[in-house]
Amino acid sequence: MEIFGYVSAVLIGLILGLIGGGGSILTVPVLVYLFHIQPELGTAYSLFIVGTTSFIGVIPKWKQAEVDLRTAFLFGLPSLLTVFSTRKWVLPTVPDVIFSSEMLLLTKSNAMLLLFALLMLFAAFKMVRGASEKEQVHQDFSWKNYPLMIQGAIVGILTGLVGVGGGFLIVPALVMYSKLSMKRAIGTSLLIISVNSLVGFTGDLWTQGSSMDWSFLVFISVLAVAGILIGSQVAKKMKTIILRKAFAWFVFAMGTFIFVKEIYSILN
Repeated sequence: MEIFGYVSAVLIGLILGLIGGGGSILTVPVLVYLFHIQPELGTAYSLFIVGTTSFIGVIPKWKQAEVDLRTAFLFGLPSLLTVFSTRKWVLPTVPDVIFSSEMLLLTKSNAMLLLFALLMLFAAFKMVRGASEKEQVHQDFSWKNYPLMIQGAIVGILTGLVGVGGGFLIVPALVMYSKLSMKRAIGTSLLIISVNSLVGFTGDLWTQGSSMDWSFLVFISVLAVAGILIGSQVAKKMKTIILRKAFAWFVFAMGTFIFVKEIYSILN
């Protein structure tokens, strides 16, 4: 199964490079189901892998003037505060056994993966819907864009809880609330993802640093970086609409599988 995990690591970076998000939604399932890593540690690994990969991927986007720093700051600041707070203080307080009875047993791991599955299903819906939406015209920047800031805070909480970059939520938010072009939304999303994920990961260093396998973590990150560099080059030559829709259905299938598997585990 590990060979599929290594291939999937490249795929994670490839999708991030192509559509500015979505690839990170694969990271936790790959780590948990293919490498058999405990879910809470898997979310920590995911933040490092996605953060490092996105940071490398944003460099060519920056050179192509496809990153909006002001929008990234306005969205990213509340997101940073919530992602760090969630990883540092909220997640460690959740008990290992949340609920138990003769009929079911809900553990922290089950709850995290269930939330993750629901997030995947929501993301699939947004990506299918977004694939048919027309690109919007860019509007003047405003520091009083409160809907964008609220969206940033929400994405930060979700990033902290389930260890995803949130690009599948960030890109639609940037297009909808800041009216960025799709290319600038993708580049700006990668910057926000990289900062969010790496800051969130620092919270895990306090609680899980001693149990981390750094050689494994670096190797998977290198594979994902190779994928995002390839994806960034391919993105210049193809439309992303078809890829986004196909990936959305793939995410839907994976989300359904994880949801059913975890429900079965809880009931048994």
